[in-house]
Amino acid sequence: MKSLKAVSLVILIFLLFQISFLNCSQSNTETTATLELKNDALLGEGALWNYKTQELYWVDIVGMKFHIYNPKTQTNKSYNMPTMIGTVVPLNDYYCLVALADNIYKLNLDTEELLPFSDVELTKEENRFNDGKCDPNGNLWAGTINLDNPKKCKLYKINNEGESEIMIDSITNSNGIVWSKDAKTMFYIDSPSKQIKAYDFNNATSTISNERILVEVEDSFGILDGMAIDENDNLWVGLWDGFAVANFNSKTGELIRKIKVPAKNVTSCAFGGENLDILYITTSSLGMTEEEQKRYPNAGSLFKVKPGVKGVNTTHFKLD
Repeated sequence: MKSLKAVSLVILIFLLFQISFLNCSQSNTETTATLELKNDALLGEGALWNYKTQELYWVDIVGMKFHIYNPKTQTNKSYNMPTMIGTVVPLNDYYCLVALADNIYKLNLDTEELLPFSDVELTKEENRFNDGKCDPNGNLWAGTINLDNPKKCKLYKINNEGESEIMIDSITNSNGIVWSKDAKTMFYIDSPSKQIKAYDFNNATSTISNERILVEVEDSFGILDGMAIDENDNLWVGLWDGFAVANFNSKTGELIRKIKVPAKNVTSCAFGGENLDILYITTSSLGMTEEEQKRYPNAGSLFKVKPGVKGVNTTHFKLD
């Protein structure tokens, strides 16, 4: 009888060890995003979820296209732009704002008419608008890019009258920008700096102060690109030349995990879906060797993953 109990105890311990080992193995397994929409975008970017229409806004910068993807119908409506397009933000049911190469325009979603909206007019042809989003008060923050002339670009804030103000100067590639849920912190990426910076955000004046470095990465990590924020205020960043989306703790800067993406150049991401529990990811088909093109034939497409955390609604541009 005693020997039978001893054998049972050994078996129980063995089973518990196996369960523990399996759980440990599963927790260490990297999550991989799956294909959502096959597309041949040259430089997919600017992912933003329109929670009012339940659609994903995204752009192909080099392909000069603005896309609206509807996951329910799996349809992707495209608008041809006259120049490269950096980002887009919803305005209302009929209009959105698009950051084109030289200025911010109001786009009529029905007629496709473009109307200049901002007093910003880029006079340097080598500069163009890149990434941007709206702050908690509905102002558009959009920055410029100039890889040939470092530190020659700016991050602008555009209010509901189309009036612009320079918020950050001497940048090279204005990219990811998000705000914390309590509207007290802004996070921002100038890609060549290899850093994510944090700023105190004054919600009363829509201004920033107290610049500090939250994250700094090595060259081998990949280039920090477009950024999203989740309900816990943690950051999700696309990695150009990194095959992944990186998830950082917004308090400590610690890398929490990576989501693998079957594309070399991962450019931006946005939480979407009815429950904001799906992370949509844009990619680029540029900058790949012939071997990489064969290995990653869906580069330039949209991908998705359920990371186990929800996002927050993105602020729309507020036009009085």
